Amino acid sequence: MNFEFFIAKRIHFSKDKGTDKRVTPPVIRIAMAGVAVGLAVMIMAVAIVVGFKKEVRNKVIGFDSHIQLTNFDNNISFESIPIAVNDSLRRAICSFEGVRHIEVFTTKPGMLKTETDFQGIVLKGVDADFDTAFFKSHLVEGLMIKIDSAKIGTQALISRTTARLLHLSCEDSFLAYFFNNGEVRARKFTISGIYDTGFADYDRLFVICDIKHIRRLNGWDSDMASGVNIFIDDYEQLDRMSDELYFSLIERKDRLGNTYYIRSIKELNQMIFNWLGVLDSNVVLLLVLMIIVSGFTMISGLLIIILERTNMIGVLKALGQNNFSIRKIFLYVSFFLIVKGMFWGNLTGLALCLLQSHFHWLKLDPATYYLDSVPIDLNLFSLLLINLGTLAVSMLMMIAPSYLISKIEPAKSIRFE
Repeated sequence: MNFEFFIAKRIHFSKDKGTDKRVTPPVIRIAMAGVAVGLAVMIMAVAIVVGFKKEVRNKVIGFDSHIQLTNFDNNISFESIPIAVNDSLRRAICSFEGVRHIEVFTTKPGMLKTETDFQGIVLKGVDADFDTAFFKSHLVEGLMIKIDSAKIGTQALISRTTARLLHLSCEDSFLAYFFNNGEVRARKFTISGIYDTGFADYDRLFVICDIKHIRRLNGWDSDMASGVNIFIDDYEQLDRMSDELYFSLIERKDRLGNTYYIRSIKELNQMIFNWLGVLDSNVVLLLVLMIIVSGFTMISGLLIIILERTNMIGVLKALGQNNFSIRKIFLYVSFFLIVKGMFWGNLTGLALCLLQSHFHWLKLDPATYYLDSVPIDLNLFSLLLINLGTLAVSMLMMIAPSYLISKIEPAKSIRFE
């Protein structure tokens, strides 16, 4: 067995029951607690921020898509200039590897009115190709709308926020008013279902209906739409696929002579994604601070252990052990302490993450954070990276205080009590 490793094990695992003067046990516990608390906080911080970014991102994508194809001449309003979507365009988009689903959509700003209340909204028209998974997962009452290709459906899907503002419930009817070509037009809808994503700004805005309503209001043909929503398999490939689609379709025109415009969800919602990007900086700062705090706790613990073992260090030097060998002994002791602290840190951090993930005991204000509870998302790669980083940085921080051993003189230290 390695000599230094053997001595380090005896130092760390010895009970020393024969003396009351040892201060090592409480020092060990304090050092381990520092590492454990720091690691648990780091695990929780990464899990919460990654979960928060993922949940908010998925909600924004759920209302729109990963990539959106529209008319190049469109402005930033919901009153859009249409494009003609034919089978050739659909095949061209679907030919890109990584495209999971495409769907056409239309938007039309308007106002909902009941006998006592009114609310400004955006009517979003969807066709039979509409992916209902996102809204089904957030449906709190009623059923999804059904799109019949043979006739115009009167069903609508509204948010719980809008339903409460207008005092509506499932199966109730309401009138939607639109300003079109200098005239006010009205359409009657029946509520088939009520959704609640917790994304208040979007919930208050969108009402989902049959795309044929908006086509008739605008006088559009059956192949015309505000745009095409494009969903991809891997969000990490968003920028690359957005660029590829843009350069592939920028010179293509529809039957009306319109040029296509490709934008990713990041470009469509720059404020939200810039805000999410700032969270990464906060996490990095927190990780650095926690590693520094944990490291200094370990440094204090190692210095006390070295001072307590001054007599032993002097004996080892007198027997011929060099400074490097003795330093290795105490670095091994530090390694044992750090690993044990990391074990408890992982146990605590993962336990708190699992409790929050299953019971949602930490709540948030949806109006501010877009979520009703603190989200958790931690994968194995992130966990391994946090542990390896903590171990590596902590061990590197132990090198400097171990140089104290070289200052200890055998003649004086052997008499040290």
